[in-house]
Amino acid sequence: MIIPIASDHAGFETKEKVKVILEELGHMPVDYGTHSDESVDYPDFAVQVAEKVDNGEHGRGILVCGSGQGMCMTANKYSNIRAALVYDETSARMTRQHNNANILCLPGRQMDPEKLQQIVEIWLGTDFDGGRHERRVNKIKSLTENNQN
Repeated sequence: MIIPIASDHAGFETKEKVKVILEELGHMPVDYGTHSDESVDYPDFAVQVAEKVDNGEHGRGILVCGSGQGMCMTANKYSNIRAALVYDETSARMTRQHNNANILCLPGRQMDPEKLQQIVEIWLGTDFDGGRHERRVNKIKSLTENNQN
């Protein structure tokens, strides 16, 4: 799977680790920056990944900033995005099973390599359960459709 990925300066080091994990799992990361730890504004990079997933060009994406929250807030401005801030294995699994999250947001300043590996593997390897969760995800989607007037 081709997976767009981006970070700000605070998430740069973690993003580089995630790219290696993705390649080891057989995926192809496409890096939308940033390409150093020089200070940048996270929304400039979040939108690049969010747009690729929102328009259907890619099924999933990954964003990393210091806390993960800024990237998550930015990505969730797009109507087809369900970005999830994930700190542990349980939230990685649940955001896929119950919320059909399509962008994984990671806190770059809080991830040790082993936990990072587990989170990425679980998030990519977990399918959406559908069923009653489908109804709830559709309600989320209807909020953005109703507010575009």
